[in-house]
Amino acid sequence: MKLFAAGISHKTAPVELREQLAVKQSEIVDLAFVLKCFGHLDEIVLLSTCNRVEIYGTTRHATRHIKSLLQLLCAEPGALDPHIYVYEGAAAVRHLLRVTAGLDSMVLGETEITGQIKNAYEIARHAGLTGRVLNRLFQRAFQATKEIRTRTGIGRGTVSIKSTAVELIGTTDLSQKSIMVLGAGEMAENCVRLLLKKGAQSIFISNRSFDRALDLATRCGGEAVCFGDCLFEMRDADVVIAATSSAEMLLSCDDIGNLIKARRNRPLLLIDLSVPRNIDPAVTGLDHVSLYNIDDLEALARRGVQAREREWTACHQIIETHVAALTEKLHTEEGQSPWRLAPRQLSTTVLIPQPT
Repeated sequence: MKLFAAGISHKTAPVELREQLAVKQSEIVDLAFVLKCFGHLDEIVLLSTCNRVEIYGTTRHATRHIKSLLQLLCAEPGALDPHIYVYEGAAAVRHLLRVTAGLDSMVLGETEITGQIKNAYEIARHAGLTGRVLNRLFQRAFQATKEIRTRTGIGRGTVSIKSTAVELIGTTDLSQKSIMVLGAGEMAENCVRLLLKKGAQSIFISNRSFDRALDLATRCGGEAVCFGDCLFEMRDADVVIAATSSAEMLLSCDDIGNLIKARRNRPLLLIDLSVPRNIDPAVTGLDHVSLYNIDDLEALARRGVQAREREWTACHQIIETHVAALTEKLHTEEGQSPWRLAPRQLSTTVLIPQPT
């Protein structure tokens, strides 16, 4: 039995490539079944977030075709190949534990990824896509993350990419800002709650489903706007945040160009948290418009990371203990080692990815 982890992330691929692989939550199960059959896999968990798309799986066959599974998701598979990483055996275990604990995130030690991985795992488990190996692997990842959170300060003072976006709007009182949020899902709701916490009082929420926009506005504060009217309402907005799961471009360069004319060239800040992107990147060529996508926010998200870097070695010592324990357990159950655990030299150096 061979265990592997394969994918692309913000460390290996820009958002232009990541958005080609992004998978809607409603399509995760069906696509995972396709990948399982095509790749001759025994078990599979498919993870798709703004910063990474990864496959965790087991197979009794050679793993040389694993890259092709990810290439199935991409319109330009040749362009994707150099950006794919594949880990096998103990290295795959180590990778999942690092990712789950937030050690591979844009913001070192952030906690949102843990919930995303739990969700991906539960979806796969309920669909019958996991078995003994992946069940043990993911449970071990959650145990290691809990221990890291308890015994180290890696999560102390951390912020998510969404809170970094809110910080970009203004580090002080936001009560004088008019903000339009596109989307009404979990990502949009988190943004709205953070905006309210920072003092925002004028928040407009627009979504293709007006009922969902109205529900979020009712629960979190703000005013619901029909999606067809959102461009009209943007004439008075200081900031527009796109936070949807839509695979389509919602705001084109022409839309924003006409909007700026209607605003008489008043500056507009656009923040696109969506992958695939919802705002045409060509708007950066327009005057009086500032656009930040999820990769652009990375530099801001690195603020204060030095304090968390000091916890790096302690976190990895915990991870190595769990990697060894899981390896030994599976070795005992299999009757032979499914992989060899190579010695690993811990380093206190943290490589912080540069913005793409």
